[in-house]
Amino acid sequence: MKRAEFSYKKLWKLLIDRDMKKKELSELSGVSGASIAKLGRNGNVTTEVLLKICIALNCDINDIMEIVRD
Repeated sequence: MKRAEFSYKKLWKLLIDRDMKKKELSELSGVSGASIAKLGRNGNVTTEVLLKICIALNCDINDIMEIVRD
């Protein structure tokens, strides 16, 4: 069975393109710093967190994350 995991590299690239820091994303979206840190480690977060980020950045879920398969 192939392994797969989520990658949030698209989110970090989007922040760079918008000249935005993680702290600014946290404040704009209402997402805690701890959840932003989890994303930095490709950790699991709730769909509510992802929705808040998408609303704050005015983007779709596929603009901030992708599935990476081994």
